[in-house]
Amino acid sequence: MATAILQKALDGAPAGDSTTERILAGALGQFENFGIRRTTMEDVARQAGVARVTVYRRFANKERLVEAVVLGEAQRFFAELEAATARFGSVEDRIVEAFAHTLAAAREQRLLNRLLRTEPELLLPHVTTGGGPVLAAGRAFLARQMKLAGTDVPPREVDAVAEVVARLVLSFLLTPDSAVKLENPREARRFARRYIVPLMTG
Repeated sequence: MATAILQKALDGAPAGDSTTERILAGALGQFENFGIRRTTMEDVARQAGVARVTVYRRFANKERLVEAVVLGEAQRFFAELEAATARFGSVEDRIVEAFAHTLAAAREQRLLNRLLRTEPELLLPHVTTGGGPVLAAGRAFLARQMKLAGTDVPPREVDAVAEVVARLVLSFLLTPDSAVKLENPREARRFARRYIVPLMTG
């Protein structure tokens, strides 16, 4: 469900043929190593092993390419999150693991950390004012977990609760310096079980 929402946001992008995938992979590598501002479309073309005109045929400008890379990385993350939480039997354990996995994955995400450190003004629009698809994907994932569990949260409030939690998690990702210590998975799991599980299970 979450990845479907992100795919819908990418519907205007070119189909995922092998050339497009090479361009996206090349752009991701360039952004991770040199940042968005210092990367040109020609750099991406060279990295992907295609002509510059081929890049422009699929992505009209760099902004569209950046958007496709960011949404593609978010799509990959939610697919990994689904796999990481699927083995847990209870909704409480799935919520706890989802929170811990998200924070751990964010610490290892090269593009996210590179941009937060060096070019936050280029990343933030994709996860704040223009971050609707990413937020919607997070809300859909959490609401699905709540519905599968038969939570005590009234049905009409499930989406609202899921959105509150999604926004909370996003704030921890974007501003990791906090009075709440979540420096390792054990601390993250303890926090999630104490504060997030009650919110999501009613």
